[in-house]
Amino acid sequence: MNSVLTMKRTTVVQIRDLYKTFSEGDRLLRVLDGVSFDIHQGEFLALLGASGSGKSTLLNLLSGIDKPDRGSIVIDGADITRLSDTRLTRFRRERIGIVFQFFNLIPTLTVLENITLPKELGGARRHSVEPRALGLLQQVGLASRADTYPDKLSGGEQQRVAIARALLHEPAIVFADEPTGNLDEDTGAQVLHLLLRLTRGAGKTLIMATHSPEIGNGADRVCQIHDGRLLIDVR
Repeated sequence: MNSVLTMKRTTVVQIRDLYKTFSEGDRLLRVLDGVSFDIHQGEFLALLGASGSGKSTLLNLLSGIDKPDRGSIVIDGADITRLSDTRLTRFRRERIGIVFQFFNLIPTLTVLENITLPKELGGARRHSVEPRALGLLQQVGLASRADTYPDKLSGGEQQRVAIARALLHEPAIVFADEPTGNLDEDTGAQVLHLLLRLTRGAGKTLIMATHSPEIGNGADRVCQIHDGRLLIDVR
């Protein structure tokens, strides 16, 4: 188990009585049914399950991309379920990082421009964030590709750029939604190793949705959603 957890269990995410339903024709699907749990500083939490199990729904709620029907999500003391859209957007830009399955890089921007864009949208000047962006490119092994456009990169390289982008603003919490799901097995393993090295090494909390039991084996805790309930440490 991660030594960070054994030494200090500071709670950074508190989930209380979380409900989420979706309509499917004339049926109401209850994906989350009163879920409550805590996530700790420096923890690697894996949300394990097949497509449609609810893990991505939970991740979207925790990252503020979606809103619950009921319940609260408190991250670093802020209840994100009560924030306005404007304040929630600012909160995500400043406090959390997100790595998506399909990279979400803008094709008309260079690698460096893709990495610095979120900070620029938040009001930072590019020259003030470029040194850190270039340093992250060095860490992900792409220092020579700063001026390259995404379509010239492999899938694994694009995901490494996405990881650098998610870490640029030094978030305390990183959410990753199937970050290796669009990659072959070997490339996925390399990307996962990189993501774990960069987050664990900096003491960040990593919450990852995945369908892979192998990825779950390296996590501090593994959770599954079953009939709307969260099953914790299911290995």
